[in-house]
Amino acid sequence: MVMEPGLSEQMKTQLKNNLRQVTIEIEEMLNTMDSNDCRILSEFEHVHDVFSELQKTAASHYLNAYLSPFTDSYQSFSTAIQHFSERKHGALMAIQRKEPLGPLIHSGTPILANVSHALLESIFYPGSILHDGAVLIKENTIVSAGNVLPLSQQDTKGKKLGTRHRAAVGLSEKSDAIVLVVSEETGRASFALEGTLYPIHPGGLI
Repeated sequence: MVMEPGLSEQMKTQLKNNLRQVTIEIEEMLNTMDSNDCRILSEFEHVHDVFSELQKTAASHYLNAYLSPFTDSYQSFSTAIQHFSERKHGALMAIQRKEPLGPLIHSGTPILANVSHALLESIFYPGSILHDGAVLIKENTIVSAGNVLPLSQQDTKGKKLGTRHRAAVGLSEKSDAIVLVVSEETGRASFALEGTLYPIHPGGLI
């Protein structure tokens, strides 16, 4: 199991303040439920949205902490993911950490170029011959593109996962890799770690 890095004091303060506000809103829901039940569904939706945003904020923070010992290319990932999300371009990026990933993937086309958001965006541009596979990144180098990752077979409890997301989860189940994935259907961005997907803010990776 990966040890979670600690939250910065600024992040702790931000999350605590937001959670306190949610607590106040839940208390208000409890107090008005009997007389104002017609609004309860919209209030539930609001609280759900707030928790979702908090999860994305925390996950984006942890993603940076997980990757920073292994690559200096975080800003390139952030810019590329923001553009992928805005344009709904699907993407799949496996970042090697301590464990070699070569034995777990079907190798694609060698790239051997420095990581840049422009190169990542060209690889995953719709219609590119490499856009359906995954890029393999080691340190600050795009090692290869068009790689095929092992697909997860886990029970998703009714949630429908596309091939990219199943591949992201599958590789993270078998290694310590961080796998970034963007949905071409929704533009939502996530990362996979230890067999779990965590949503992140596409333009807020800090």
